[in-house]
Amino acid sequence: MPAPQSRRRIGVMGGTFDPIHNGHLVAASEVAAAFNLDEVLFVPTGDSWQKGATTDAEHRYAMVVIATESNPLFRASRIDVERVGPTYTVDTLRELRATKPETDLFFITGTDAMATIDTWKDVDELWQLAHFVVVTRPGHSLDLPAAPAGAISVVEIPALEISSTAIRERVRAGRPLWYLLPDGVVSYIAKNELYQPEGGHK
Repeated sequence: MPAPQSRRRIGVMGGTFDPIHNGHLVAASEVAAAFNLDEVLFVPTGDSWQKGATTDAEHRYAMVVIATESNPLFRASRIDVERVGPTYTVDTLRELRATKPETDLFFITGTDAMATIDTWKDVDELWQLAHFVVVTRPGHSLDLPAAPAGAISVVEIPALEISSTAIRERVRAGRPLWYLLPDGVVSYIAKNELYQPEGGHK
């Protein structure tokens, strides 16, 4: 029988979540199981310095709350939404480290983001703040950035064929969203008329 963990293990899944979809949820669930995480925080960006215009942060946060409420391991976090100025991962991890000193952090990210990590703010400090878990599609080749030994793990997730970009395009084309994202998020998008051709980012 394995020894009990003395420190909590928390996954941190940051992103614009514009919108959150089932690929994000499956990835978080798989990583939580693989690394025996106690909790996964979903952290929508506030002012995304790399993505440009995004849907209003309150809408994106509300969709994350709806998507994660049924899983006891998942929790939505407002730390980036409430922080003034551009959202930088290093600030997120610093704040979590300061408020949760007895915790090991696992930052969950995708291959596209990992490919640009050399451009992130204070990248050398990131490796000290969290273990990075890159989620990727099966069979997808990935060139990992230079990092300290053992700083990065890779987990294959079949459901990552879904993308937020494709979902926004489906809305504009009038195509169905069912089963690509949680039912409550589908309803929220329709009710708030998000991603429409005219003025789609509210």
